[in-house]
Amino acid sequence: MAGPSDADNGAPEANGVSRRALVRGAVRGALAGSAGLSVSGLFDLNTARTMAQTSENAASQSATESRPITFEALAQRAERLAAEPYRAPGSDLPQELAALDYDAFQAIRFRPEATVPLGPRYSMQPFHRGSLHAKRVEIRLQSPEGVRTFAYDPDLFDLGPTLKGRRYPASLGYAGFRIAYGFDASRPQAHEEFLVFLGASYFRIRGRDQVYGLSARGIAVNTGLPQGEEFPDFTHFWIEEPGGDAASITIFALLDGPSLAGAYRFVVAPGEPSTVAVETALFPRRAIEALGLAPLTSMFLFGENGPGLRGAEPFDDFRPQVHDSDGLVVQAPGDRLWRPLVNGRAAPQISSFRVRPLEGFGLLQRERRFAAYLDVQARHEDRPGLWVTPKGDGFGAGAVRLFEIPSRTEATDNIVAAFVPEAPIAAGRPMRLAYGLSTVGAEPSAALAPPLGRIVSTRVGSAERLRPTNPPSPQRRLYVIDFEGPGLPEDPMADIEVALSASAGALVEPYAERVPQTGGWRLYAEFRPPEPWPAGEVVLRARLSHGGRVVTETWDAVA
Repeated sequence: MAGPSDADNGAPEANGVSRRALVRGAVRGALAGSAGLSVSGLFDLNTARTMAQTSENAASQSATESRPITFEALAQRAERLAAEPYRAPGSDLPQELAALDYDAFQAIRFRPEATVPLGPRYSMQPFHRGSLHAKRVEIRLQSPEGVRTFAYDPDLFDLGPTLKGRRYPASLGYAGFRIAYGFDASRPQAHEEFLVFLGASYFRIRGRDQVYGLSARGIAVNTGLPQGEEFPDFTHFWIEEPGGDAASITIFALLDGPSLAGAYRFVVAPGEPSTVAVETALFPRRAIEALGLAPLTSMFLFGENGPGLRGAEPFDDFRPQVHDSDGLVVQAPGDRLWRPLVNGRAAPQISSFRVRPLEGFGLLQRERRFAAYLDVQARHEDRPGLWVTPKGDGFGAGAVRLFEIPSRTEATDNIVAAFVPEAPIAAGRPMRLAYGLSTVGAEPSAALAPPLGRIVSTRVGSAERLRPTNPPSPQRRLYVIDFEGPGLPEDPMADIEVALSASAGALVEPYAERVPQTGGWRLYAEFRPPEPWPAGEVVLRARLSHGGRVVTETWDAVA
């Protein structure tokens, strides 16, 4: 399986640089030089163990601290940090590293024989600092015996021709790290990378046989607001060395930013699916207008609905679709909403979905066929969705907020989804929350219940083809929505009830029919716009029922 391609999304900084480009370059460059960790390249960990036992690298020389970190101790540290004024990270990156161009930075390669074993099933490799990856993170490895700092060592890297002969001190640190796992129990030494922490509070995870796609992050601060978004950083990590044949690995992280500090515990279980149990304690330094909890970031360039909007410019591309996610799902008790993603608006679109209690939300990649993308390297059909499940008392009152940012390039992450509490966050009032993350591939998925028929495609075209008028009206649009999955009747003569609504104008002349080629059902409905068109957007909704029982998700779209 190939490693991440140019289409891979990345970790952002607060300087307006492409969110995807920041991680894309570093991940691809490092993977190119460490075939043992490319997705899902394999290597024999015995080589790495021999290296770890005999090398004079900084990790083996590091002094052992007396006490491993706990979540409560880390939360106390974050609280003390938040009580102090924020101190931005210093610009200690040597000039020649900061000035590296794309090719020179790509030439920095981690030496695979220096891979750090973490028990028999896990291993770790750090990322070098340089170019856009200027900020330093501290990595510590901990076991019941104690904690040791994994100090920077230039001998762990081939620095490439531009930096040949350069030496940097242990204080240089790293930009982030990646974790690999032996998915195959019969070959536990054959490790495959599945988890990356790199840039701000961003991290990426994949399930078995998937490739990287969208990102999660620890927190989002004021996304989409006029004052601009803030990107707090994970500054310190503690990685627990799993014992024996552990099914999970635990990672602690300290977050710091102008508006807040925080403590995180990630319990990560690789598999099919891969899951993350997240626990966090947040300590605001100042009031925060919009705090995004469990944020997800993805890319949607274009999909099956074409530009999908009035006057949107089409893409001149040989590929039928280009995206890492094709829709947002929001789940409430007994109901589940699907919003297909759209690109091509003149300005960013912000949509809110108020649900209480919130059972879950996620950005999914429902289209799983290679023929839908035709991109051999990017493998969009193998990219995971991510599903968020609140734990304990949940996230409280608020809304899932979706940000769709116009984009003309797949190198830009232009989709953000997060839960935003209803009340502004007050300075000095700590927050604690827990939630689960799960990768989602082909559906049905255990993460999404109840077993409703799911929306697998939304197509939009001119209604004039079927109902011509003279003169033709460019405003009249035909929506074609396909449903598949459990709960749908098999009888093509079944009495299907259609519920339609539009916040302005009308969805008219609905017609539902069974699709024998897929075993699903298709709904046709024409949208007739209001005159005049109102300020803002028009929201459309539809769902199917049978025998008085709702059998599908609720389709939600912006006309």
